[in-house]
Amino acid sequence: MRKLVVSTIMSLDGYVEGPDGDVMALPMDGFFDTHNLDRQRAADTLLLGATTYRVLKAYWPAVADDPTASPAVAADPSVSELHREIGRRNNELRKVVVSDSLGETDTAPWTATTTIVRRTDAHVAVAALKQRPGADILMFGSRTLWTDLLVAALVDELYVMVGAAVLGGGTPPFGPGPVPPLHLLDVRRRAGSSNVLLRYAVGLAVHGLGIGQSLL
Repeated sequence: MRKLVVSTIMSLDGYVEGPDGDVMALPMDGFFDTHNLDRQRAADTLLLGATTYRVLKAYWPAVADDPTASPAVAADPSVSELHREIGRRNNELRKVVVSDSLGETDTAPWTATTTIVRRTDAHVAVAALKQRPGADILMFGSRTLWTDLLVAALVDELYVMVGAAVLGGGTPPFGPGPVPPLHLLDVRRRAGSSNVLLRYAVGLAVHGLGIGQSLL
């Protein structure tokens, strides 16, 4: 059975969005981008909520064609190829979107790679998706969806990048419902970044695994 992997970022005081839903308040630096590209390379499917799907669809196809469309590239041209690859992988990966509001007419230019699942069918559809052969199933953003799947014991690994920012308010990462046990597998840093990446296994206890600490 393949893994469902969640990758998220939160502030030092525990918010995945700032006040008024401001995600750009989070320190999404080069370490964050490189980590997410690594997760894409290990995956063949993106599982998304409707809001995150719309945001990615509106942004990444243009960056795949022309990386200078990314403000991050405009600020630092050295990340041009990194952002081009992220954009191209977002285009190519299969997308499964859990939504009651989206229809096929809302999916261009990703229509050929997008499947829409209604919310009442989400748990059954995700469980079935995990049983199919393939690489990882990856989730970005989509906080309402991934926290629901976490409580339903359908998430296998959780990557949390803790950013060096204090937002003072916003949206906390976890919603209502009992979260399964989280077992720390790895702690990573990268030179030049003040962010810290935490990797957790979800659910069953992990025996015989030490915590790796690395400065990349």
